[in-house]
Amino acid sequence: MAACKPLHSSSQKPPPVRITNPGYFLSKTVGIWLAFGSVSLALLHLICCSPRGAQEAAFTQVLQYANDAYSKLRSSGGGQPCDYSDGRWVWAPGHARRYNATLCNVKEAQDCLRNGRPDTGYLDWRWQPAGCHLPAFDAAAFLTAVRGKHVAFVGDSMARNQGESLACLLTAGAPHRVVHLDPDYKRHFMRWAFPTHDVTVSVYWAPFLARATGKCEDYSQPYTYVHLDMPGDRWAKDVDTLDVVVLAASHWVLNPAIYHNGSEVVGAHGFPELNHTEIGYATPMREVYRMALERLSSGGGRPRTVVAATFSPTHFENHGFDDPMACSKKQPYKEGEKELGDMDKQLRSIVIEEAEAAAQRNGPSGAVRIEVLDVTKLAAMRPDGHPGPYMHRNPFANGVPEKMSTDCLHFCLPGPADTFNEILQQILMKRR
Repeated sequence: MAACKPLHSSSQKPPPVRITNPGYFLSKTVGIWLAFGSVSLALLHLICCSPRGAQEAAFTQVLQYANDAYSKLRSSGGGQPCDYSDGRWVWAPGHARRYNATLCNVKEAQDCLRNGRPDTGYLDWRWQPAGCHLPAFDAAAFLTAVRGKHVAFVGDSMARNQGESLACLLTAGAPHRVVHLDPDYKRHFMRWAFPTHDVTVSVYWAPFLARATGKCEDYSQPYTYVHLDMPGDRWAKDVDTLDVVVLAASHWVLNPAIYHNGSEVVGAHGFPELNHTEIGYATPMREVYRMALERLSSGGGRPRTVVAATFSPTHFENHGFDDPMACSKKQPYKEGEKELGDMDKQLRSIVIEEAEAAAQRNGPSGAVRIEVLDVTKLAAMRPDGHPGPYMHRNPFANGVPEKMSTDCLHFCLPGPADTFNEILQQILMKRR
């Protein structure tokens, strides 16, 4: 950094300044009192001088400012890690309006604005962790943090949802080009390149993380065959090129499947007529995450970061997949308004437990760093963020049909999935 030029021509050096509190002109305590004093004056002005109709929105903005100021002051000096998994959604007009999903080529079924969704309030919320601050996504900073690296999302369609979100968010930071985009509507493999930073972003379809054939590739097939001891072919082939890997695969284990270990069938889930041992969903879930984490940890000393994403719940909630009124709520749930189900908690716990066990096996000085992206609570609180019937273009142009396929699993883009990548950025930028 260049030295500052003097304001006058005198060559006399000023006396040295002793800094007792680097980084602050005022002590943190004084800063907090000044911040809350300013907020108090603003609130008094609102009460006495503002039209009643404008007060609710204004109060929301002021309280949000106060919360941000307090959170930033706390996080700037304490050095304590932030628990992004717990918090609440706060009103923040325009926070999620960061890109045009059509221009960055997201799957059309998640491009809700293009499909004519009229209510756009789902774009006006941001995640506020309890007791700390989650910065907005910074494309330039993210690209700098992963310069020269290959970032991969491996898993089911929620992995793709987050991968497409990241690609769109990064287009604001640098020129990009699409290296590969599956012409198939399922989008089993995609890749974007950001040449200015030599960054590659890929999405690998591997809904069980393990090798799987049958229904998961072709819906006309009756069964999915899963090999618990083998990673998915496509990502396993590229594993030596992967520097940052986000694993997200929690939904397909709930579907019927037949499970193999080597050439032996070890059980099935959801097929009582096949006379196989009912293995359930929890055991296969645990085994495929363990297998994937072990495969990514055995990269011959290649440094990489593996991030295990937890379960993102659906919001059909007593509606069928073909009910046009499914997930029609217009606001996030408030704290305590909706509790996680037992299955949601179990699937979340399995990911966390396997990630922690893998981190312990690797040790603190291992080449592979394993982290958890715990999105279960923040995703569970966003029933308003799904496409619903707006997975289709102008679904009610001819009235409301009795039945129509709806999407209450994936998130609209832009939308809540962008928050997953805000947290991912903080994970990648924090010191090991």
